[in-house]
Amino acid sequence: MGLAGYVALRVGWAAVVSVIIVTVTFGLLAAAPNPSVQQAATQAALEGGDPQEAVERERQLRGLDEPLHVRYLDFVTGVYTLEWGWSEYRSQPVTTALADAVFYTAQYSIPWTILTVLLGPLIGVYSAANMYTWRDHAATGFAFFGYAIPNFFFGIILLLIFGVWLEWIPIVYRTEVPTFSLANARQLAIPVFVLVTGSIGAIMRVSRNESAAFQNATFMKTAKAKGVSPLRAYAYHVMRPTLVPLSTTLVGQLLAIFLGSSLLVEVVFGIPGLGRLTFNALVAQDTNLVLGSTLLFTFLAVIGNLLEDLAFTVLDPRISYDDREL
Repeated sequence: MGLAGYVALRVGWAAVVSVIIVTVTFGLLAAAPNPSVQQAATQAALEGGDPQEAVERERQLRGLDEPLHVRYLDFVTGVYTLEWGWSEYRSQPVTTALADAVFYTAQYSIPWTILTVLLGPLIGVYSAANMYTWRDHAATGFAFFGYAIPNFFFGIILLLIFGVWLEWIPIVYRTEVPTFSLANARQLAIPVFVLVTGSIGAIMRVSRNESAAFQNATFMKTAKAKGVSPLRAYAYHVMRPTLVPLSTTLVGQLLAIFLGSSLLVEVVFGIPGLGRLTFNALVAQDTNLVLGSTLLFTFLAVIGNLLEDLAFTVLDPRISYDDREL
């Protein structure tokens, strides 16, 4: 089985996983009381009307009187045609609401990912090259600090310091600021720093531990004996084998931060991104928007895992596609 067959099988399995996750999410939301129906009943009772009649009218208006399997099949059909329904909370199509949120999420997630991918392995290798020195201790302390402090708490502290006391950054994210401008970079600097601090620790520690095992290997000693420069030796003989186990940690860590901590960061800094949109949709019990967000996050996680498998296979020539199991 070659690359095309392996990717095709992985994509097919990804489609099955996505359907399962969407089904579970739809079932949970369908079992929960709908706030619009309850509000209609309360409003009818206050106005002296018939609450039961108001409930039936509201259920019919929102299509909740249809059988559960009919509503589910309609949604699944719409998924593959990008007809993800109408968001009652945003009063716009779900795909439009998600596209608007992705635009703001990408503004901080792209620089955060680039910085994490570049700095994490480099700091880890540098720490291993200076093991048990003050440089190593400083890098280790920074990694443990990122592990220990919650992102939302760290964000609040930095917002108080740089936003309230020093007034260097706006307290609330301003959407009217041009994307590629100094003002936008300034208001995104703290959110990016908070996310980098939270994600770089695990990557740096794995990179340090793995590279420490390679820097005293026989091939490293041979390279030094041949007069290879330290920079070239670490780049070719330490960094590359370190990236093999690091690829698994890197993708998993980035996905965990993106799916979890990004929500808290967006709420703290007022960024109207995917995390905040999903949170508000859950509060409003907007079924279509919640399911759309779930599907989007699922696709991102599945694509990330697929890239992780492919990167692992490419970086380690000892592994072939025939050896991989789904």
